[in-house]
Amino acid sequence: MYTAALFDLDGTLIDTEPRSHEAWSRLFRNHGVPYDEATIKGFAGRPGREALHDHLPRFPGHTADELFAEALGYTTLPDMPPVKAVPGALELVVRLKGLGVPLGLVTSGTREYARHELGAVGALGFFDVLVTSDDVSRGKPDPEGCLKCCAALGVEPSTVVVFEDAPAGVAAAKSAGADCVAITSTQSPEALAAADLIVPDLTGVSWPPQISSSSEG
Repeated sequence: MYTAALFDLDGTLIDTEPRSHEAWSRLFRNHGVPYDEATIKGFAGRPGREALHDHLPRFPGHTADELFAEALGYTTLPDMPPVKAVPGALELVVRLKGLGVPLGLVTSGTREYARHELGAVGALGFFDVLVTSDDVSRGKPDPEGCLKCCAALGVEPSTVVVFEDAPAGVAAAKSAGADCVAITSTQSPEALAAADLIVPDLTGVSWPPQISSSSEG
């Protein structure tokens, strides 16, 4: 039934949420800009510069590029939370590769960032196509990235499963016409309700996934 699998990166393959949460929080704190949990969660699954535009009036005298570079710089500091693979992620990717399933990555991060993070967990060589923020003009929830990845793989979106962890990514997958498996690594099941299958992580996910609109693991 399915011809390919597409994966988001942050929160889906690698658990960067603690690091990202602290980096964005530190940006707001260091500029004296009030924020709450909903503000920080609003960055999940979206290109950083694009998400920053929502808050730019609160950072007078600064551009989105400047603020993004500052937040990205925080992620490299030694006191930031460590990054690790999401439970079951590497095992699933290895299993799919062994089955000959074409694999694509669609991320809101840059290509340099994606290659570095995938390399750090030993997963870079498994992906046939990488679509990053450098390759699209409209980030998630727009389906452009998903559609470009499907085209590069030579598959129809309706025959693809997309693995995501954020509402913006789920919306992008569904807008593209693909089925979506969402994991609750960064968001509540309620926030991911538009997905076709909701699971806590990628441990034990079967191929093909047992898609059901009412499923929650």
